[in-house]
Amino acid sequence: MSKRVEKKVKSKKHVKEVIITVNASFNNTIITAADKSGNTVAWSSAGLAGFKGAREATPFAAQAATEELVKKLKGMGVVTVSVALKGIGNGREAVLRGLHEFHVTEIRECTPIPHNGTRLPKARKS
Repeated sequence: MSKRVEKKVKSKKHVKEVIITVNASFNNTIITAADKSGNTVAWSSAGLAGFKGAREATPFAAQAATEELVKKLKGMGVVTVSVALKGIGNGREAVLRGLHEFHVTEIRECTPIPHNGTRLPKARKS
């Protein structure tokens, strides 16, 4: 006799405003959507969109990842987004172009910039 396992149905979240954080590195582009209290609602990346290796760093891969995230967010009823960009990868502008379906209220630059750099190594003995 086999036991019948009932699957629990997840309740869909309904969010109006989200903060989208884009982490664009030289190797990948990761896009995370969080609600106003900071809880992650949905996420996507170039690797999740089916790209592997060096192709993850391309703008086309970032655009495909953005389209995947947009589908998830449309199902949740998202209307307005604010974007925080971090990193200097190729996917930054492609992600912004992919978010044209939402009302973008803010674009923020969060790339860390070293003010003085790391400490220099000790001088070599002669």
